Amino acid sequence: MLKITIANENGGSEGAPHTYDLSQSSAGWTINDRLFDGDVVEISGNKFHVIWKDKSYNVEIVESSLAEKTFHMVINGRKYATLAKDQIDLLLEGMGLNNQSSQKINHVKAPMPGLIQSISVSVGDHVQKGDILLVLVAMKMENMIKAAGEGIVKSIKVSAGETVEKNQVILEFQ
Repeated sequence: MLKITIANENGGSEGAPHTYDLSQSSAGWTINDRLFDGDVVEISGNKFHVIWKDKSYNVEIVESSLAEKTFHMVINGRKYATLAKDQIDLLLEGMGLNNQSSQKINHVKAPMPGLIQSISVSVGDHVQKGDILLVLVAMKMENMIKAAGEGIVKSIKVSAGETVEKNQVILEFQ
Protein backbone atom coordinates (compact mmCIF):
# COMPACT_ATOMS: atom_id res chain seq x y z
CA MET A 1 0.00 0.00 0.00
CA LEU A 2 1.07 3.54 -0.76
CA LYS A 3 -0.21 6.78 0.72
CA ILE A 4 0.03 9.48 -1.94
CA THR A 5 -0.27 13.18 -1.05
CA ILE A 6 -0.88 15.60 -3.92
CA ALA A 7 -0.70 19.40 -3.63
CA ASN A 8 -1.38 22.01 -6.30
CA GLU A 9 1.76 24.12 -6.66
CA ASN A 10 -0.22 26.97 -8.27
CA GLY A 11 -2.12 27.59 -5.02
CA GLY A 12 -5.68 28.84 -5.15
CA SER A 13 -8.73 27.01 -3.84
CA GLU A 14 -7.34 23.70 -5.08
CA GLY A 15 -4.06 24.25 -3.21
CA ALA A 16 -5.02 22.13 -0.19
CA PRO A 17 -3.24 18.75 -0.28
CA HIS A 18 -5.28 15.62 -0.99
CA THR A 19 -4.24 12.17 0.25
CA TYR A 20 -5.07 8.88 -1.43
CA ASP A 21 -4.48 5.27 -0.41
CA LEU A 22 -3.21 3.29 -3.38
CA SER A 23 -2.82 -0.48 -3.43
CA GLN A 24 -2.57 -3.33 -5.90
CA SER A 25 -4.32 -6.69 -5.74
CA SER A 26 -5.18 -9.49 -8.15
CA ALA A 27 -8.26 -7.46 -9.19
CA GLY A 28 -6.08 -4.44 -10.11
CA TRP A 29 -5.24 -1.09 -8.56
CA THR A 30 -7.49 0.47 -5.93
CA ILE A 31 -7.67 4.12 -4.86
CA ASN A 32 -9.19 4.65 -1.41
CA ASP A 33 -10.53 1.07 -1.51
CA ARG A 34 -12.28 1.62 -4.86
CA LEU A 35 -11.14 -0.27 -7.95
CA PHE A 36 -9.43 2.03 -10.47
CA ASP A 37 -11.57 1.68 -13.58
CA GLY A 38 -9.66 4.19 -15.68
CA ASP A 39 -7.11 3.84 -18.44
CA VAL A 40 -3.46 4.95 -18.54
CA VAL A 41 -1.46 5.13 -21.78
CA GLU A 42 2.24 6.05 -21.89
CA ILE A 43 2.82 8.58 -24.66
CA SER A 44 6.57 8.93 -24.03
CA GLY A 45 8.97 8.25 -21.17
CA ASN A 46 7.52 10.96 -18.92
CA LYS A 47 4.16 11.78 -20.57
CA PHE A 48 0.91 9.88 -20.05
CA HIS A 49 -2.73 10.13 -21.04
CA VAL A 50 -5.19 9.12 -18.32
CA ILE A 51 -8.94 8.62 -18.54
CA TRP A 52 -10.65 8.39 -15.15
CA LYS A 53 -14.24 9.04 -14.06
CA ASP A 54 -15.15 10.06 -17.63
CA LYS A 55 -12.46 12.77 -17.70
CA SER A 56 -9.29 13.03 -19.77
CA TYR A 57 -5.94 14.04 -18.22
CA ASN A 58 -2.61 14.84 -19.87
CA VAL A 59 0.11 14.09 -17.32
CA GLU A 60 3.80 15.01 -17.62
CA ILE A 61 6.31 14.11 -14.90
CA VAL A 62 8.75 17.02 -14.91
CA GLU A 63 10.90 16.06 -11.91
CA SER A 64 11.22 13.02 -9.68
CA SER A 65 13.33 11.91 -6.75
CA LEU A 66 13.07 8.21 -6.01
CA ALA A 67 15.17 8.59 -2.85
CA GLU A 68 12.75 11.17 -1.41
CA LYS A 69 9.72 9.56 -3.13
CA THR A 70 8.62 12.90 -4.58
CA PHE A 71 7.32 13.78 -8.03
CA HIS A 72 6.53 17.11 -9.66
CA MET A 73 4.11 16.89 -12.54
CA VAL A 74 1.92 18.96 -14.79
CA ILE A 75 -1.66 17.70 -15.17
CA ASN A 76 -3.73 19.52 -17.79
CA GLY A 77 -1.48 22.59 -17.45
CA ARG A 78 -1.48 22.75 -13.62
CA LYS A 79 1.61 22.01 -11.54
CA TYR A 80 1.34 19.43 -8.75
CA ALA A 81 3.79 18.03 -6.20
CA THR A 82 3.33 14.51 -4.88
CA LEU A 83 4.85 12.59 -1.99
CA ALA A 84 4.55 8.80 -1.73
CA LYS A 85 4.86 6.87 1.53
CA ASP A 86 5.05 3.08 1.56
CA GLN A 87 4.26 0.75 4.46
CA ILE A 88 7.73 1.15 5.99
CA ASP A 89 7.54 4.95 5.83
CA LEU A 90 4.10 4.87 7.47
CA LEU A 91 5.29 2.47 10.18
CA LEU A 92 8.34 4.61 10.99
CA GLU A 93 6.20 7.75 10.99
CA GLY A 94 3.74 6.09 13.38
CA MET A 95 6.65 5.29 15.70
CA GLY A 96 7.80 8.93 15.60
CA LEU A 97 10.77 8.18 13.37
CA ASN A 98 11.56 9.49 9.93
CA ASN A 99 13.13 7.54 7.08
CA GLN A 100 14.31 10.51 5.02
CA SER A 101 17.98 10.53 4.11
CA SER A 102 18.62 14.17 5.08
CA GLN A 103 16.32 15.20 7.87
CA LYS A 104 16.69 18.69 9.34
CA ILE A 105 16.99 18.67 13.13
CA ASN A 106 16.07 21.39 15.62
CA HIS A 107 17.54 20.08 18.87
CA VAL A 108 19.04 17.04 20.56
CA LYS A 109 17.78 15.78 23.90
CA ALA A 110 19.59 13.47 26.31
CA PRO A 111 18.28 9.94 25.69
CA MET A 112 19.02 8.98 29.31
CA PRO A 113 20.41 10.55 32.49
CA GLY A 114 24.18 10.64 32.62
CA LEU A 115 27.43 12.59 32.57
CA ILE A 116 28.65 14.56 29.54
CA GLN A 117 32.17 13.22 29.00
CA SER A 118 33.10 15.23 25.90
CA ILE A 119 31.57 17.46 23.23
CA SER A 120 32.72 17.01 19.62
CA VAL A 121 31.07 20.07 18.02
CA SER A 122 31.13 23.84 18.43
CA VAL A 123 28.60 26.59 17.83
CA GLY A 124 28.43 27.28 14.08
CA ASP A 125 29.51 23.77 13.02
CA HIS A 126 27.54 22.18 10.17
CA VAL A 127 26.73 18.56 11.03
CA GLN A 128 25.45 15.73 8.86
CA LYS A 129 23.37 12.73 9.80
CA GLY A 130 25.53 10.28 11.76
CA ASP A 131 28.15 12.80 12.92
CA ILE A 132 29.21 12.33 16.56
CA LEU A 133 28.00 15.27 18.66
CA LEU A 134 29.08 14.26 22.17
CA VAL A 135 29.79 11.33 24.49
CA LEU A 136 27.35 10.66 27.34
CA VAL A 137 28.40 8.26 30.11
CA ALA A 138 25.53 6.34 31.72
CA MET A 139 25.78 3.19 33.88
CA LYS A 140 29.56 3.07 33.22
CA MET A 141 28.95 2.90 29.45
CA GLU A 142 30.13 5.52 26.95
CA ASN A 143 27.29 6.41 24.55
CA MET A 144 28.15 8.35 21.42
CA ILE A 145 25.27 10.70 20.65
CA LYS A 146 25.05 11.14 16.89
CA ALA A 147 23.14 13.62 14.73
CA ALA A 148 19.79 12.29 13.49
CA GLY A 149 19.88 14.70 10.54
CA GLU A 150 21.69 17.74 9.26
CA GLY A 151 21.91 21.21 10.72
CA ILE A 152 24.10 24.03 12.02
CA VAL A 153 24.83 24.10 15.75
CA LYS A 154 23.07 27.16 17.23
CA SER A 155 23.86 26.60 20.90
CA ILE A 156 25.32 24.02 23.25
CA LYS A 157 23.30 23.84 26.48
CA VAL A 158 25.75 21.65 28.43
CA SER A 159 29.48 21.39 29.07
CA ALA A 160 31.87 18.50 29.61
CA GLY A 161 31.61 17.15 33.16
CA GLU A 162 27.99 18.23 33.58
CA THR A 163 25.23 15.81 34.61
CA VAL A 164 22.05 15.76 32.49
CA GLU A 165 18.56 14.35 32.96
CA LYS A 166 16.62 12.29 30.44
CA ASN A 167 15.00 14.47 27.70
CA GLN A 168 17.04 17.54 28.72
CA VAL A 169 17.88 19.64 25.63
CA ILE A 170 21.65 19.45 25.16
CA LEU A 171 22.12 21.02 21.70
CA GLU A 172 20.07 23.36 19.50
CA PHE A 173 20.31 23.80 15.75
CA GLN A 174 19.45 26.67 13.39
